[in-house]
Amino acid sequence: MNTALQRTLVAAVAAVVFMAAPANAELKAGDTAPSFKAQAYLGGKAFTFTLADALKKGPVVVYFFPAAYTSGCNVEAHLFSEAIDQFKTYKATVIGVTAGNLDQLSKFSADTKLCSGKFPVAADPGAKIAKTYDAVLALKPGWSSRTSYVIAPSGKIVHVHSEMSPNGHVKATLDALKAM
Repeated sequence: MNTALQRTLVAAVAAVVFMAAPANAELKAGDTAPSFKAQAYLGGKAFTFTLADALKKGPVVVYFFPAAYTSGCNVEAHLFSEAIDQFKTYKATVIGVTAGNLDQLSKFSADTKLCSGKFPVAADPGAKIAKTYDAVLALKPGWSSRTSYVIAPSGKIVHVHSEMSPNGHVKATLDALKAM
């Protein structure tokens, strides 16, 4: 392969990696989690989710995902759904938050292959919540990155996992809950 072609390929790969990364560095452990209220769905039913109310019951896992009914987000929702009983052993509330495909969230929350009505998903129009958590995709600034937070009942962030692969988020957040 000639040198010019190699440089072009390296530049193209670097651009794709840069654009898929979150726009900002996520919040850090020890930071206070920004409070939020959002339209959410559980098993297809709409309700208002409030972080402050959820924290009164125990720790909260807030996982941001790019969009309902996209391949990686489907995998991640299914993995959280399969592990929901493990989260409950730590009295943890799990909520997915997305700015993408909001018109499909009610169906997504009830889909038996995904959330199965086991945990809520919240709508984040314009990625306003994601912006307060520095969890926005550089490639699509109106969409959330794939970033998971574990928030203690005190409102302090105790763990952050930011990776575009959906596979490690459940294990990372469960490990953080075990360590609390």
